Amino acid sequence: MKLSPCSLIIGLLILNLPFLNSCAEKGTDQKLNPSLLAQAYDDYKEIQISQKRFGYETIKPLVENRGIKFSVATLGNSVEGRPIHSLTYGEGDQKVLLWSQMHGDESTATMALFDLFNFFEGPSDDGYGDIRETISNHLRVKFIPMVNPDGAERFQRRNVLGIDLNRDALRISSPEARILKEAREAFNPSFGFNLHDQNVYYNTEGSVNPATISVLAPAYNEATDINEVRENAMKVIVGMNRILQEEMPGHVGKYDDSFEPRAFGDNFQKWGTSTILIESGGYPDDPEKQYIRKLNFMILLNALYEIATGEYKTYDKEAYFSIPDNDSKLMDLLIRDVSLKYEDYTFQTDIGIKRKAKESEEGYYYTGEIIDLGDLSIYHGYEEVQKNDLEIVMGKVYDGVLPWDELNWEKAVGLLKKGYIAVKTTEDKRDMPHDLPLKIFTGNEDLDLQPSLGSTAHFFLRENGELHYAVINGFLVDLKNPEKLPFRDIVE
Repeated sequence: MKLSPCSLIIGLLILNLPFLNSCAEKGTDQKLNPSLLAQAYDDYKEIQISQKRFGYETIKPLVENRGIKFSVATLGNSVEGRPIHSLTYGEGDQKVLLWSQMHGDESTATMALFDLFNFFEGPSDDGYGDIRETISNHLRVKFIPMVNPDGAERFQRRNVLGIDLNRDALRISSPEARILKEAREAFNPSFGFNLHDQNVYYNTEGSVNPATISVLAPAYNEATDINEVRENAMKVIVGMNRILQEEMPGHVGKYDDSFEPRAFGDNFQKWGTSTILIESGGYPDDPEKQYIRKLNFMILLNALYEIATGEYKTYDKEAYFSIPDNDSKLMDLLIRDVSLKYEDYTFQTDIGIKRKAKESEEGYYYTGEIIDLGDLSIYHGYEEVQKNDLEIVMGKVYDGVLPWDELNWEKAVGLLKKGYIAVKTTEDKRDMPHDLPLKIFTGNEDLDLQPSLGSTAHFFLRENGELHYAVINGFLVDLKNPEKLPFRDIVE
């Protein structure tokens, strides 16, 4: 019987000879287990970052204090002079470039990159040594963790000039875009990972599930043709989807592949770098995106390993097209079949609410807006309420002024249970962020608390004559079992 070269190598492995990587490069089934990837994240998570809002000063020491396994360089500076760093790992021949936070308020993958840095600096005897060695021996990986540090400082999408860096790949009007383009030209990577956050209201088509991770092998021309470069990106995505479907089935969407001639991902693909877009969306009860951060760590580590071993080549690109498209039918809160009175007319309706984070000089806060009314049966909510005989009741404004230091969680819930939804307090707290479930104001103006399209969502839900829920700035408070929420508003 004649044995294939890989069969001979597998036989030699019994004798502990180090031929795993050679065999893997030829396409044998060497896949990482999702549970191992999850454990690696738990072992190496960067504890200095625990919330999605952070700027350059947070990552600066985490970059500068890297060990000898990384080569750290400053590629240039942002408009306001903040350094844009790269960190390079591995000694292999195949080059991979990963860049994150070109949109300053899209930080999920940036957190995961620092988790990866910790992982790559781990000791050889921790159970992950073979993974590191495989990647290090076959890849040279360059990371740019924060392309837009000025935007990150403000937690805003665009840079300080107001330019969307992901629409500046051709004109390169901004120094940050120029730095990224020059980094690609100098490094000439075979693979690129374009790391972003998408809005949390995408769901996977035909499903109530949020598109927690969306992926794309961007087009390189208007016809969205598939050449070898783009096909390789598709195959890497198929490997990432394998991990995600085992970890959280049904939460992976595929981004629209319409060609955008100004975007970096599309142009990287056009310039010969197999480019994978990862968009981090939403997941229930994960406002700081810490679980989604973990998912990024898992799929990025898996992708690097499968590029290093050549395992991605074994996947069929057709599996990429089986990933459902993104849809956009999610809301933060959806109240179904509720009775609403307008003047003398009462009607049944659904109410859809979305919350948006905004910035003030004192910090961020939310505005929860009624964005749709009517038949919303084709939509879904992260949180939904549907009960028989549910009706909307306007809240009352507390008669009098309450000192700020008397307002606390227990006091606020007590006022809600009595039907009060708004309270006036002292003048010196205007624009102060707070986490109390009340509308707090300091002015003399009358508040318009009538629920209507486009209004801020402040009202009660009454069931069988009894107040059951309060909706405060788009957050649902169960008055029968009140729990603290990630509520955040400002005093007006």
